[in-house]
Amino acid sequence: MKNVNTIGIYLFLIIGFVLILANSCKKDNTNQTPPANTVYDIDGNVYHTVTIGTQCWMLENLKTTRYRNGVPITNVTDSMAWGAHSTGAYCNYNNETSNSSIYGRLYNYFAVADSNKLCPSGWHVPSDTDWIILTNYLGGYLIAGGKLKEAGLVHWASPNTDASNESGFTALPGGCRYPDGTFVYIGSNSSFWSSSSESVSNVNFRYLFYDYGYFYGSNSIETAGFSVRCVKD
Repeated sequence: MKNVNTIGIYLFLIIGFVLILANSCKKDNTNQTPPANTVYDIDGNVYHTVTIGTQCWMLENLKTTRYRNGVPITNVTDSMAWGAHSTGAYCNYNNETSNSSIYGRLYNYFAVADSNKLCPSGWHVPSDTDWIILTNYLGGYLIAGGKLKEAGLVHWASPNTDASNESGFTALPGGCRYPDGTFVYIGSNSSFWSSSSESVSNVNFRYLFYDYGYFYGSNSIETAGFSVRCVKD
């Protein structure tokens, strides 16, 4: 019996040592040097990048649930609470996390404008100037949309007019959230925040639709929920 107990103690110690060793080998993605043409956010999500003209853009919509300094962003699921929220917030389309893995998350403008910063270090939410540079490089707003949209009908609704993804930007139709909390347009629309604001309740954004190749600019109020695509500083 004594030998059995001794063996058990040895096994326990060996297993404990192996677990400690394995744990010590783990690394937080945020502390690693990303592979070429990729970047991590504070949550460890990996984004690929593409150079378009003089700009470097992320290939995927932002997914982070925290600002770059680690401060949490509030996840607001209730429709009435979304419209009444006056600080930074995010949500998953239809409150389903599976949508965020494909389309990224939707953020209100308060999150975009927060001093804690939404994009990873070295990146920022594009201003109107950033969007205009991109649009002009792609030939102007009448044709830029087709060059930004992912081609085909895997994610976009038919007919996905003029979609060629010539730029490599690979815009996906993640939809948006109205200020009243309603989710709309997944599969048919991409809406991206601009960091530029003309007034307290007149904030700029850019959008694409499935049935034309334009890349329009418009404005909304801070409690709308749009995608964020970061551009390098």
